[in-house]
Amino acid sequence: DEHLSGMLAFFKALSDENRLKIVGLLAHQPYTVEKLADALGLSISTTSHHLARLASAGLVTVRVEGHYYYYSLQTENLKEMTQQMMKDDEIAKLSQNVEEDAFARKVMKAFVDRDGRITAFPAQEKKFMVLLQYVVNAFERDVKYTEKQVNEILARYNADTSSLRRGLIEYRLMQRESNGSAYWRIDAEK
Repeated sequence: DEHLSGMLAFFKALSDENRLKIVGLLAHQPYTVEKLADALGLSISTTSHHLARLASAGLVTVRVEGHYYYYSLQTENLKEMTQQMMKDDEIAKLSQNVEEDAFARKVMKAFVDRDGRITAFPAQEKKFMVLLQYVVNAFERDVKYTEKQVNEILARYNADTSSLRRGLIEYRLMQRESNGSAYWRIDAEK
């Protein structure tokens, strides 16, 4: 997603303390690399590197005056990105994704051994759902499986194939024919 990669570049550009200081200085007036390097106590090459990162994120522009390159803050791009974040509530989405990933890793570490087998089923529904999401990835989309094939795949994860199979159906990660003759993966409803 282009919007998300733009936001990622924006945050990466601002993830360094010296780049934030550069943005702060450029917010007041344009600077040359030499003046910025002097103000920050950095080498010219390090300062140039930081300016290049900020420029690639669309936060800084350069203009030439004689032998000097003057760097300026692109305040419009900065405002636009800030408004976009607030409008779309993107930070909350990014934060939520990070929290969900951390939770999933914690669940996997607690309930899945090094061989990828589920050692126990958690009582908490949210944790069980993480395990089901993990297991459903063994099934191809748009492929119909017999119950025997489903059980063979599920047995790789845990001997209690019926609990896993029921969970996959109940949480709408898979569907089956009413007579149980075929099973297939479906996309979970968000």
